[in-house]
Parts: sequence; C-alpha cells; structure tokens
Amino acid sequence: MIGVSDETSPVGRVLGTADATPLQFWTAVSEGSYLQLDDVVVTKRDLPDREPVTIAGVVTQVRARHEGAQFDSDVFAIAEGTLPAVVQEAAEITTTRVDPELYVPPSPGAVVHRATGEARDAALHFDRMDRRIPMGTGRDGVPVYLNADFLDGTRGAHVSISGISGVATKTSFATFLLYSVFRSGQLGADGANARALIFNVKGEDLLFLDHPNTKLDEATRANYKLLELPATPFSDVRVYAPPRAGDSSGAPDVSSRLTGVDSFYWTLEEFCSLRLLPYVFADADDERQQYTMVVHSVTAHLNRYAVPAEGGISIDGKRIGSYGDLVDHIVEQLTDDETRSTWAGSAVNMGTVNAFARRLIGSKRDLARLIRGDLAQRRPHQIKTAESAQVTVVDLHNLPDRAQRFVVGVTLKTEFEEKEKAGTGRPLLFVVLDELNKYAPREGSSPIKEVLLDIAERGRSLGVILIGAQQTASEVERRIVTNSAIRVVGRLDPAEAARPEYGFLPPAMRQRALLARPGTMFVNQPDIPVPLCVEFPFPAWATRKSESGPPPAETMKSIVQGADPFAVAGNGSSDDDIPF
Repeated sequence: MIGVSDETSPVGRVLGTADATPLQFWTAVSEGSYLQLDDVVVTKRDLPDREPVTIAGVVTQVRARHEGAQFDSDVFAIAEGTLPAVVQEAAEITTTRVDPELYVPPSPGAVVHRATGEARDAALHFDRMDRRIPMGTGRDGVPVYLNADFLDGTRGAHVSISGISGVATKTSFATFLLYSVFRSGQLGADGANARALIFNVKGEDLLFLDHPNTKLDEATRANYKLLELPATPFSDVRVYAPPRAGDSSGAPDVSSRLTGVDSFYWTLEEFCSLRLLPYVFADADDERQQYTMVVHSVTAHLNRYAVPAEGGISIDGKRIGSYGDLVDHIVEQLTDDETRSTWAGSAVNMGTVNAFARRLIGSKRDLARLIRGDLAQRRPHQIKTAESAQVTVVDLHNLPDRAQRFVVGVTLKTEFEEKEKAGTGRPLLFVVLDELNKYAPREGSSPIKEVLLDIAERGRSLGVILIGAQQTASEVERRIVTNSAIRVVGRLDPAEAARPEYGFLPPAMRQRALLARPGTMFVNQPDIPVPLCVEFPFPAWATRKSESGPPPAETMKSIVQGADPFAVAGNGSSDDDIPF
C-alpha cells in the first residue's frame, strides 16, 4: 500500500462543499500550510469489512477566496477589518493511483498529507518502473523519471516534443534525454551499445556535444548529482558536415569547430545504384504531380545502365563527372524524341517531361556539392552510425532547404534499411530530428514522410527510436504523433495550445504552457495519468563555441585525419608541433 509519509503534519482535508469522485476531488488547505501546482498528496478512505483504500494524486489547480464575502466590494471592508471573513485556499487533486484498486471517493473531511519519499514514488508509479531514466526534477526539487519500457520499444517507443522555437528548449531537452539514456545505465548493455543520430539544423550549437561547458556552476553540478548523473559532456561524438560549395578538396563547411569534423557526400555511382533520385524531389507537394512517374522511370534507368568510370559514371557511352553534368545529360535525353521513351516510357507527354526537367535543373545549385564525381570514393564519406561514434551529429544548417531534405531522407532511408537487413532491434538507434512538421507534414506525401512513417510504425520492433521536435504538433502527420508513447510540451503559442493534439494536458497545464520558462517541460507518459512538470538541468556540454572548453584528446581528429597519414590535425597546437 501507499504509505502516508507525514501523519503529524497534514496539509488539509477533503472538501465537503464540492463533489469528491474517485478520479478528482478538492482539498481545503490547512492554515499555515500551502499546496502548489504539481504537489503530490495522499489520503485514506476506511471501508467496512475491507482494508483501507489509499488515494494519491497530483495538484492540478489551486484557488483562494474570502469566505463570508457576498459582493466584490466586500474585499475592501474585509481588508479594513470592518467585515468578518476568512481566507480559504483549496486545491484540485487529480487521482494518479488507488491502492488497492477499489475506486471509491475520498470521504469529506478526510486528512490529506503531502506525499514524500516512497509515498511520492508510489503515487507517481515510479515504484513500478523497473528501469527509471531521470529526466529532471519536479516542482518539489525531487527527481522525476521516465519509464524506459516506453522509450526503448519494450512496451512503446518514440518521443514527440512541441513548443515555440527558441523558447521551448526542445533540442536541449532531447539531447539531455539522450545523455540520461546513455549515462544512467538503466538500459544496461542496450544503453552501452546504443547509437544516436542527431540532425543539426540551426547554427552550429550541436557541434560541441563532446566539449565541456565552461559556464557550469556548482548548483548545476549538484542537480546532476541529485539525478545520479555525471556532469560531463558526451564522451563519444562524431560530427559530419557537407563539403564547402565550390571547394574541390571536399573540406567540411563549418566555421566554429575546426577539428574532428568529417565531410559527407555521395558519389555519382552511389547516387545511381542506391536509387537516390526520388529524394531530390522530397517536397510533400511533389508527390501530387504527374511527373513522379518520370522520376521513378529515370531512377530505374540510372540504376540499370550507369557504371563507375574514373571517379564518375559512364552512361550511354558518355562519361559524367559531376551532378550538373548528370542533370544536363538526363534533360538532354528526355527532350530528344529518339531517347525519351527509353528513359521515361512511351506514355509520358512533353508537359510532364518539362515539369520534371525544370525541377531537376533547379536542384543543380543545391545538390552539386553533395553528389560528387571529383572526390575519392575510398575516402570515408558516408554517414553510417554503425561505423561511427555513439553520437553522430549531421550538420545541415548551411544547406538550402532542398539539400536538407535530401540529406535527411537518404540518411534515414539508409539507416532504416540497415536495421531491416540486421533483423534485430538491438543495438538501439535514437534519431533526433527537429522541424518534424517540415519533413512529415499532415498533408501530402513524399519519400521522407514515408520513411518517417515507417519508423513511427515499425521502428519500435527494429530498435529505431524517433525523437521528433516541432513547433506545432497539429501540423505533423497524425500517425507519427499517435505512435509516440512519450509526449513533451514546452512553451506553446496560445492558438496552438487550443488544438486537440494537446488534449492530454489538463486545462490549468495548458495555460501554464503559455508561460513556461526555458528548461520547463510537461511530460506525458502512458503509465502516469497526469503529465508531470519537469525542470531539466543546464547542459554539461557546450551549446556554442563561446562556452566550450577543450575537447577530449580522442575526439581531436576526424576519421579522415585518422586514416590519412599526411593529414594535419588542426587541433590548436603551435607551429612547432607541425612536422613540416
């Protein structure tokens, strides 16, 4: 049974002037005591010929009023002492647990106690969690936990995080949750072998996860200690960035982090053999157009007839060394009456071909630096989490929208196919993707959306866990949000908060979401009936260059630098350390 933790100091009694039900009741707060939102309380109900029933719940609303006042103006007389009245506070309690499960209302006048220690853990079902992942502290300053069973696919999977950009700290919470998963040890061997794939779409903030945060103070270190987590950065991180535009050497396009960064790209041969052309047309509106049949016909033709040739490819007896040349060749073949049917089929008219050609030509500027024929094929250049570090960060912030969609779509497709081939849900792969409403919008269809839907619906069995973040959950594909066992909300826009997608939030919590400060999240998980207010600590890893300390020595070199004996590790060393 749930224990009553402090019988000598009750905080109030069950109200007799409001209906008490098994699922919700009001408590009058004793003089000299108080209850705030999110406090956990417990009360007992004695029954004839049965053991007592213990009812625990969370405070979801608090009110105060003058008893004895009749008119609004009476408040002035009461304040002056000329009209007798008393101030009475009352708290609304939403039931979270009944033990034993005999659903009867609490008796009016029953003593209500604040739940602490084991009683609090029982009230919030923490005692039933075999594996508890710390995700911050509650309003009472005590740790709050996430049930790992609903994160790693055992009983559920996927996380949906919503909130206003720049205020809701969605990405910060996602990275803290990953850190807690990796460092808490609650996933056992699964946690040690798990991988994370993070797409960085805003600035270069996520490029320093392996650097200590120089602004970490003792209070923050104490918060980490309370959660039984070390206040250290991520220990094993690999960063990938696109090549610089117009740079024939393929150097990564980053400005703040100069070491431990590798370029990613796809060779022309890979573009053709892996059938990547559909991801060039990754906008949700593209699938509604007739030219999609041309996309698939051209994709099949490239896959069948393109062969490697001196770093590029050869097709139709012509060597092609760049993405621009490939686009020009495809357009040339499609506009030629003799070759059009070979590439696109005989039933396609010129209007459809021209629509396809216009969009393909428009992709040359965006994708030329990602699809290469002038860089070494043997050089490590593909994003493969199985061969990378525990945390793989893919930087996209310097890429235009079309290129971002291409990278996200192709990378997720490749990773998901690898998991399908392995046929096992282990090791786990956590995918952190911001701006989910852009990649999987509610309306329309696209190759990226199909991949994300596949992850949301089948990823649990294959060990692919999606941690999606978006400003507006109402604009994300419903099936992705519905399949997310964990739902997290930060600061919300008033119009967005009124949407039915946030129906799991009690009315008072919806109002609080409009005022939530950075670092405060409301977390809903299946085995706790009420969302919990969580405050997570300031990151122990650097979130920007200005606050980054020195990285660990093993992260100083990139994969290319480690494999190339002639590469110079630009690790901040003096000129004397350079051997030539």
